[in-house]
Amino acid sequence: MYAKVFQYKFPSITEAKVAASFSSDALGKQITKYNFQSLNIMIGKEGDLSIYIKFNTIEKLKKFENESNGFVEEIKQTFVCKEKQFAGVFVYNYESEATSAEIKMTEAV
Repeated sequence: MYAKVFQYKFPSITEAKVAASFSSDALGKQITKYNFQSLNIMIGKEGDLSIYIKFNTIEKLKKFENESNGFVEEIKQTFVCKEKQFAGVFVYNYESEATSAEIKMTEAV
């Protein structure tokens, strides 16, 4: 699993919330185009914003990286923040599924 990670530090949590809303809208519209495996956006109480985008293949990650400059530039022009971004490979990833393995038996009448 491959990932693109964006990390931003804003002066306040209020600005991080606004940036998270913008990011959710902008990146949510890109899920189908770039075939994201998952998209996670997290706000920290000190004004941190972390965005994790997972891809199944390196080709999909590279395509997104080559075409995502508009998103990054809009964040930089709209908000005062420090930015860090990098691509990587998930070495270990666990997510529990919200499914039930319970089987209910009913009596036939």
